[in-house]
Amino acid sequence: MATATATPAALPLRRSRTWLWVVVVILLLVGVQLAFSRTSGFPTGWRLGIENTIDQIPGWLRSNRRTHPMFVYFLQPLSAGINGGLELVESVLKAIPWFVFCAIAAFILLRAGRVWAALLAIVGVLYFGVVGLWEEGLETLALMGVAVAIALLIGIPLGIWAAFNRRVERALRPILDSMQVLPAFVYLIPVVLLFGIARVPATIATVIFALAPAVRLTTLGIKQVPQAVLEAAEMMGTTRRQKLFKVQIPIAMPTILAAVNQTIMLALGIVIIASLIGAGGLGTQVLNSLQRFQVGQAFEAGIAVVVMAILLDRLSRTFVERPEPGQIPWYRSRRVLWIGLGIIVLLALAGLVAGVREFPDQWRVSFARPIDSAVDWAQNNLYLIGNTGLGTKALNEFLNVSILNPLRDLLTFLAWPVLILFTGFICWKAGGGLLAVFAMISLFVIGVLGMWELALDTLTQVLVAVVLALAIAIPVGVWSARSNRVRTLLTPLLDTLQTIPSFVFLVPVIMLFSAGRVPGIIASVLYAIPPGIRLTDLGLRSVPAETLEAAECFGSTPRQMLWKVQVPLAMPTIMAGVNQVVMLALSMVVVGGLVGGGGLGFESVRALTRGETALGVKAGLAIVLMAMILDRLTQAWAARMQPTPAAA
Repeated sequence: MATATATPAALPLRRSRTWLWVVVVILLLVGVQLAFSRTSGFPTGWRLGIENTIDQIPGWLRSNRRTHPMFVYFLQPLSAGINGGLELVESVLKAIPWFVFCAIAAFILLRAGRVWAALLAIVGVLYFGVVGLWEEGLETLALMGVAVAIALLIGIPLGIWAAFNRRVERALRPILDSMQVLPAFVYLIPVVLLFGIARVPATIATVIFALAPAVRLTTLGIKQVPQAVLEAAEMMGTTRRQKLFKVQIPIAMPTILAAVNQTIMLALGIVIIASLIGAGGLGTQVLNSLQRFQVGQAFEAGIAVVVMAILLDRLSRTFVERPEPGQIPWYRSRRVLWIGLGIIVLLALAGLVAGVREFPDQWRVSFARPIDSAVDWAQNNLYLIGNTGLGTKALNEFLNVSILNPLRDLLTFLAWPVLILFTGFICWKAGGGLLAVFAMISLFVIGVLGMWELALDTLTQVLVAVVLALAIAIPVGVWSARSNRVRTLLTPLLDTLQTIPSFVFLVPVIMLFSAGRVPGIIASVLYAIPPGIRLTDLGLRSVPAETLEAAECFGSTPRQMLWKVQVPLAMPTIMAGVNQVVMLALSMVVVGGLVGGGGLGFESVRALTRGETALGVKAGLAIVLMAMILDRLTQAWAARMQPTPAAA
């Protein structure tokens, strides 16, 4: 049955109505601006006086910590169990001789047929001992290992349950969306209130942050098992339990192992940030060095974090990549497995008997002093290059004076109702009335929380970071899609950028720029561009070959084919990349508060370090609302650009 479609005669009418709406909205906003022109910022009299109520929460928690059933029967046993697990894992790791870690990493990669990767893994493990960060590395590894184990013990069963129960999946979806949207800083605030400052709350925050991919990918893997396989299993008389454990889980295992990989990488990222609440390990080294502006020590610890991230990523990927049945190479045979395990056990026993556990002190080398000298040289020579007016100082001043300050002044000049109504209009055009109402209410809540000016400052930094990241990501993604050689060269770089925890991006940036908003923005660009490049490349390469051949038959030039065929068809995927860029930029700008970025990020850091509960809750809630608005808005625009099937 044919459906009604827009006729050519109706298109001008539709466009005229669109322009009419635009004119009406502009006139309305101008009228509101004139009516509220004397209003400076959000009305202070409308702010919610919740500071005293929130500040009473820590006192109530402290006074009831030993008597309230919530603590006695749940939180305290949970804390004791996690702390016992941390101590056990850490003691086991510290009891293992240092060279056994080299053997384990090399053996796992050799089993995957990666000789060069195995050699590099040995060098990476040795790096921790050479720079004197062996103990800190084991502390981080222990905390992350316990957190990942808990996340998988919760996430995989939940994912299996959601795969079989649509109600559970629907109930989990908004929770998982929120967990992935929220910046990592936000998790720390409620966890600190309940558990204080120590390794246990850091572990719990890590579990919450890393749980989402374990649930999602497990559900996806179970659902992707072919229906024909399930029907064959049923015909053979298998029970539901047998079908799950002998058919569905084995077939879904590659996807589940991919969930393990993603959980590990997310856990490592927040473990470093969790150093703000006493996680210890490598994160504390980076944080303390940055706060003291000891860039050399921060660089050493930052490289250690990067090395650990790359090692864990590569090691966990080896379990995902499985050879085809019947094509198992000799180095993956069971005999080689048992021989390798035997050698590792013998090495461990030999080291324990000889009393060789810790990394030799005489092998330690510090790179901090040469790096500090290089930083001094860079700041003296690159911050301002001679009398040319060029250098990082010029870029710093340009971004601050010519872009950030004018944009912030413009946003603060506009009356608060204008910003709320304009945001509502944009959201209405993108996703309809519900999204518009949600966005306007969220902005109003940010205002009554007293976070209006700080939110505008953060929004300014996010917008600049997103524009810069997209200005790099989209052209590079187009270039990558049109050249396999470029894609091959970009792959290791993008893998590295996506593997590095967000915290570490601040280290090289602070070497060249003074503390402030600009280092956070530059780090945000570096952190956010990989998904923009990858998804632009993916979208352009996913355009059907038949469509391209048809365009060639009509005589399209390569330029016309790109802009009039490939880009329009790839726009939904590109917009998904824009969504990822926006969310990563927001999370990184918040992290930029560690180096004086200002806005909500700085207030979150100050609240955590000084124990200002009310400020932390308000800043965290404002960040959550802003993240949800930006996420839903970009997702709505991506959905609008999805191609609709032609009407029959």
